[in-house]
Amino acid sequence: MFFHNFKYTFLTLFKNKMLIFWTFAFPILLGTFFQMAFQDIENSETLHTMNIAVVKTDTFENHNIWKETIQNLSEGSDSLFSTVYVNEEEARKQLEEEDIIGYLKLEDTPKIVVKKSGIYQTIFKSVIEEINAQELMLNQMIQNGDFAVDYSTIYQKIEEITKKEAPILNISRANLSYTMIEFYTLIAMAALYGGILGMTALNQVLANMSHNGKRVAVSPVSKGKLVLSSILASYIVQLIGIALLFIFTIFVLKVDYGTHLALVLLLALTGSLAGLSMGVTIASILKTSENVKTGIIISITMLGCFLSGMMGITMKYIIDKNIPILNKINSASMITDGFYALYYYDTLDRFYFNIVSLLLFATIMVVISIFCLRRQKYDSI
Repeated sequence: MFFHNFKYTFLTLFKNKMLIFWTFAFPILLGTFFQMAFQDIENSETLHTMNIAVVKTDTFENHNIWKETIQNLSEGSDSLFSTVYVNEEEARKQLEEEDIIGYLKLEDTPKIVVKKSGIYQTIFKSVIEEINAQELMLNQMIQNGDFAVDYSTIYQKIEEITKKEAPILNISRANLSYTMIEFYTLIAMAALYGGILGMTALNQVLANMSHNGKRVAVSPVSKGKLVLSSILASYIVQLIGIALLFIFTIFVLKVDYGTHLALVLLLALTGSLAGLSMGVTIASILKTSENVKTGIIISITMLGCFLSGMMGITMKYIIDKNIPILNKINSASMITDGFYALYYYDTLDRFYFNIVSLLLFATIMVVISIFCLRRQKYDSI
């Protein structure tokens, strides 16, 4: 009976045109629109070495820590800065003509002058502020006798901390892609749309949702095996949809998922399980029509994707800063955050944290579903 119901559910899901559209066609169409809308962004927004100026003052000339740090950040083919050392009048002129993005004047405290706001100016300010903060901390450590005055050690320490903290230095230019963020949320959306499959599959064995469910309710077969086979069939269908999305984005849209493709797939599979479990929970809790349940799943998914950055990449950071708990329970945010962890962090700790979080989310959803299904009773069938 298990394999019979698995086959029946599998074929039924594939014959449902609405399901095929939302879980197969819609993510592919949306991905195509993303590519059309953002295809020129990569060239216009690719981060390059920043042209800056340093005002030659006595303070700067006599300050070996600042001189060495700026020099180190301006060396090499992948340097952060391209630095010119000029007087303040020349620095103002170059800034006005936009030959540089800003300039640094070091006196008692570092003074940063920019003409306008932007990502380059923000990075410039962040790096200078970080160098200043770390220099103050290290000088305090020297005064307290924590270690001897060894400027080579200080340069190394500041450079290590700066590279760790400065956004541009901790990630490769190849991975800093605004378009990729949209594709991360697209995969999250496609994974969570598996909830529609799970909901539809479970409705097939619920007596209040289908004629087949009524027959199941009065039959002597194991309800647990039927539910499990239905969920497994819907998960397989969902994985086919995810596979088609990856094939399309990789070979047609030429999306580069980098060297972590296996982990990307693992995250997508785990996210699909979370989405499926959400759909099963909604199907088991709500006693309403299938269309209403579908609308609820789509609404929850799109709201979660919005909060994770699909309609604006800054939204995720706004939520993280002001309502962090919201993204902790948002499965779409868990998926996109897992992608960020793969490409923007040195270790996989955060990635596996998101994997575990998604599995925990799925487990909680399944437990709630089992509890609700066991309590369901019908006055008549």
